Amino acid sequence: MVATTRMSSKGQVVIPEEIRDRLGLKAGSRFVVIGEGDVVILKALSGPSMNEFGGMIREARKHARKARMKRSDVAKATDKARRGK
Repeated sequence: MVATTRMSSKGQVVIPEEIRDRLGLKAGSRFVVIGEGDVVILKALSGPSMNEFGGMIREARKHARKARMKRSDVAKATDKARRGK
């Protein structure tokens, strides 16, 4: 679908309702904005599904076991990352 829209003085652009509905976009949806020449692309960002997330967790646990990591190692790394060190 192709639609026309305008940019407001604040730089805001309205995505037409039909497109929002078709793509399942809601208030608060996040995007990557890519600008090249006279083309602007909005790419919706979404997290993994619960099924995909489960697979990611299984894979991470497999690598942790292989590296002989302990839960305490993970807790320490998490604390360090949260402190930004």
